[in-house]
Amino acid sequence: MFRHSVVIGSVCTAIVLAYVASPIGASDSITGVVKVTGLASSADAVVYIQQAPGSFTPAKPAQMDQRQMQFVPHVLPIVAGTTVKFLNGDPTPHNVFSPDNEKYNLGTWPQGQSKDYTFNKCAKTPCVYTQLCRVHPEMEGYVVVLQNPFFAVTNKEGHYQIDNVPPGSYTLAVWHEKAKAQPKPVIVEASKPTTVDFVLGR
Repeated sequence: MFRHSVVIGSVCTAIVLAYVASPIGASDSITGVVKVTGLASSADAVVYIQQAPGSFTPAKPAQMDQRQMQFVPHVLPIVAGTTVKFLNGDPTPHNVFSPDNEKYNLGTWPQGQSKDYTFNKCAKTPCVYTQLCRVHPEMEGYVVVLQNPFFAVTNKEGHYQIDNVPPGSYTLAVWHEKAKAQPKPVIVEASKPTTVDFVLGR
């Protein structure tokens, strides 16, 4: 499903600033377009740096809502160790569970309440956790656990922007729930924006 685009730019910057990272030098951005072949929308692809030097400690929790019978956002990338608050915004009870990795079932709770889960058991990033509701089996979302905060989620046109990337040589990868592509090497230079595009197939 492609209903939940993330506005690039300011949102991506906010995501990066939500983490406390090791000191870095001058940084710049990685931008590009992800095309998901065979689909009408290229939204909700996660573009991320596979491995960045340093350690990254989550500074505050992230949130995934259950609203109008959907997980919002549909795809939530986070850094390993982040606590996610699962909020029920609907006037009906919701459940949250995941059959992936260590597996969990947070139970069922009413509107206005939330339950927390800390994603600190991911042995090798990326760890993808499908979010499901036992009360409403049509609901589905994803939490993608990453090693560092240098990531972005595409909008429906496939545009993304990762800000505040330290200069260096990296591998840029992309995750999508229905398509895939090979990672690409990328060199980020200070004060010099970098462009990397992807074409995803099934």
